[in-house]
Amino acid sequence: MPSTDILLTELDIHLFNEGNHANLYEKLGAHVVREGGRLYTTFRVWAPNARRVAVVGSFNGWDSAAHPMSPVGSSGIWETVVDGVGPGATYKYEIHSHHNGYRVQKADPYGFLHEVPPRTASVVWKLDYEWNDAAWMADRKRRQSLGSPISIYEVHLGSWMRVPEEGGRSLTYREAADKLVDHVTRLGFTHVEFLPLTEHPFYGSWGYLVTGFFAPTARYGTPQDLMYLIDRFHQANIGVIVDWVPAHFPSDEHGLGYFDGTHLYEHADPRQGRHPDWGSLIFNYGRNEVRAFLTSSAMFWLEQYHVDGLRIDGVASMLYLDYSRKHGEWIPNRYGGNENLEAIALLRHLNAMVYERAPDTQTYAEESTAWPMVSRPNYLGGLGFGFKWDMGWMHDTLRYFSRDPVFRRYHHHELTFRALYSFNENFVMPLSHDEVTHGKGSLLGKMPGDRWRKFANLRLLYAYMYALSGKKLLFMGSEFGQGSEWNHDSSLDWHLLEYPEHQGLMRLVTQLNRVYREQPALHTLDTQPGGFEWVDANDSETSVLTFLRKGTSRPDVMVVLNFTPVVRRAYQVGVNRLGTWSEILNTDAVEFGGSGVGNLGSVEAVPIAWHGRPVSARVTVPPLAALFLEGPQPTPAMEAEAEPAVSSD
Repeated sequence: MPSTDILLTELDIHLFNEGNHANLYEKLGAHVVREGGRLYTTFRVWAPNARRVAVVGSFNGWDSAAHPMSPVGSSGIWETVVDGVGPGATYKYEIHSHHNGYRVQKADPYGFLHEVPPRTASVVWKLDYEWNDAAWMADRKRRQSLGSPISIYEVHLGSWMRVPEEGGRSLTYREAADKLVDHVTRLGFTHVEFLPLTEHPFYGSWGYLVTGFFAPTARYGTPQDLMYLIDRFHQANIGVIVDWVPAHFPSDEHGLGYFDGTHLYEHADPRQGRHPDWGSLIFNYGRNEVRAFLTSSAMFWLEQYHVDGLRIDGVASMLYLDYSRKHGEWIPNRYGGNENLEAIALLRHLNAMVYERAPDTQTYAEESTAWPMVSRPNYLGGLGFGFKWDMGWMHDTLRYFSRDPVFRRYHHHELTFRALYSFNENFVMPLSHDEVTHGKGSLLGKMPGDRWRKFANLRLLYAYMYALSGKKLLFMGSEFGQGSEWNHDSSLDWHLLEYPEHQGLMRLVTQLNRVYREQPALHTLDTQPGGFEWVDANDSETSVLTFLRKGTSRPDVMVVLNFTPVVRRAYQVGVNRLGTWSEILNTDAVEFGGSGVGNLGSVEAVPIAWHGRPVSARVTVPPLAALFLEGPQPTPAMEAEAEPAVSSD
């Protein structure tokens, strides 16, 4: 009889079969038990259409006759117990189907560890680890709320930094715990986000074609090594977000596809079950057991690995039955529409489960369409995510920045259009990996002009992102101006930090993170209309934008952005407070690689009405640059003096 800790009860089976089990990883898969002097491992796998299942592995010479498995009632689950098997043993399930004489060896869908690719066996493993992040876990709800400063450093671990002395291999999880944690800490980001760390056979997929939904990739170490990395981030007060991929999975033979001789995890009809863009398989979201599998995977990373957030990849492809499909290549839903009702139900169920059981975590949707209320609660008709990536802002902004400044006046709307929808969702503003690959070049390469103007434009781009309402995300290498397109097979170009322009850009990113964290006006009302107020959105002739950021407490921050290389002297800006406005950030500062044009630290607001406001200030606006000006704290005297003395249009 297996240990009571891993005993499969009637309640477990009932919850699994109705799709409401969120801890299947505690019951299915391989679990090591030591009782007295006895060591054994229980194996369980779901294969309802099999006529015979056996566990084969290094402990029985891969002999399918050695350890046959038995069905557990009519649940579709098979199980066995193998004495003497402990951590490190490799195994698969050999499945003989009722259909067409199909016979295959499959990796464990619930395996905690798999062999390093290209090998494909699962590895028996325990997840014991002594965490040292109690302080972070107790405080992370405050650090991850809608009003908290959240700036995210996005990382592909395998190519962030490599070891040239050892053939250019990637860092291990534990090596990254020293180098990467230190780098993110010095830059001042609040969070790190990893491209998928789940096991995947094809390295060139960047982890987005997953075979191990409960296993970190063994390329960089063991599960405990990844736990150590996350632990170290938490001890440095940095949150950890991981990309999680329920949109599709690869068709590799050892994976989930055609698992028991039937299309068990995926749809049988290719119009529903095959992704036209990637050639991968699409989950059958309407199958209860598949829903339980995916929900359990999400909760596994939050609960077992102390992950602070899940970025859900490919949400748009889940929501639409006709995603990337032509007429006749998709099947309408029961109402005749193109909405994937089963996927919608899964996402709502998943988000409800996450926020019920881990309310101090967040989910982030990569959703690129105008689907409404992605980051609104289920009870309001939303999908229940905490945040949504603002892909529209990213596309409009990069298109605008790619233009020569001479012509930007004709495309001013590409900057201001976001105001029409900026508070419809809780947005993250992503300058992500997708924008620096597949022939798109680097962010620096997208900027027009000579070398100086390229860097000035890039500094302006980053400041513009940090100034707007919404959380921030920057892909690795962008912090120092990676010159070439990202290549997953090589390290970032760290040697560029030998040059002043790249050093200056990284200093700016560090200062942007500091100012963003320290100024409540820049984050406390990030998702509320009251946190943003236009001063002048319509000065297309000079390509200047001015607006105020406002928090739950004073002072306000005035932002002035000049998208041309022309210095704007004595540029008059209406403000809401008399007194001294301190220049807390100037992207044209010499320390950042700029020309040093500025306001000698501050400007004075005087009682001259402008922009419909009772007071205004004359500002020197540097070329291709952003100014952040911190307003004075209001006093009763200031309030009395705020009446207009001189009126001007």
